[in-house]
Amino acid sequence: MQEYVRTRSTAGISAEQIDAGLRAHMNKVYGTMSVGMLITALAAWAISGLSVDASGQLTGLGQALYLSPLKWLVMFAPLIFVFGFGAAINRMSAATAQVVFYAFAAVMGVSISSIFLVFTGFSIVQTFLVTAVAFAGLSIWGYTTKKDISGWGSFLIMGVIGLIVASIINIWLASPAIMFAVSILGVLIFAGLTAYDTQKIKNDYLQMAHAGDQEWLGKSAIMGALNLYLDFINMFMFLLQLFGNRE
Repeated sequence: MQEYVRTRSTAGISAEQIDAGLRAHMNKVYGTMSVGMLITALAAWAISGLSVDASGQLTGLGQALYLSPLKWLVMFAPLIFVFGFGAAINRMSAATAQVVFYAFAAVMGVSISSIFLVFTGFSIVQTFLVTAVAFAGLSIWGYTTKKDISGWGSFLIMGVIGLIVASIINIWLASPAIMFAVSILGVLIFAGLTAYDTQKIKNDYLQMAHAGDQEWLGKSAIMGALNLYLDFINMFMFLLQLFGNRE
């Protein structure tokens, strides 16, 4: 409410207008994120299908993606992509940023396509639905809570950095115990980030709505969609590592 009063007093905008604008903004965030998720799922499914022949053996594409040195590029491409996107978005138009986000979603699909070769289809669908329910609950709580959780940000980001470092180290150690610990912490950290990012998207809109900068608001919605997309994907992958049934 304080944000509403401050915005109204700054630009003469009514609380009803702010409410309507916020709903439209959040709808765009979730809509963009949903399209990105669909692109990722289709890309992962298509690449996995092309990677295995009728006899169940890896094709040339499958061997290149999962067995050759190209696998390192496939593995780390989304991380490189998202850092580059974050650094360059201020120089992009909102329309360009949206296209780049969808391209990133396709790259992510290629990167995680191996889940269709490692885990059963039923297990993937089941984990996706569990993730979707958890994500929805956490995002709703982050949007509606009166509690200021902005202080979580620095701790959660440090946790993400720790997860990345531990995961890279475990590529060579291949320790099941480390992977189990990383997966549990990953679920908790990205659950927290889901609520944190949702509240931040809402607060950013309330702080900037008075300016009426549609280009900024458009890019803000895309960055919000990217953050929530990453929260969902990572929570899904860590849950799959914990509870997924392997082929």
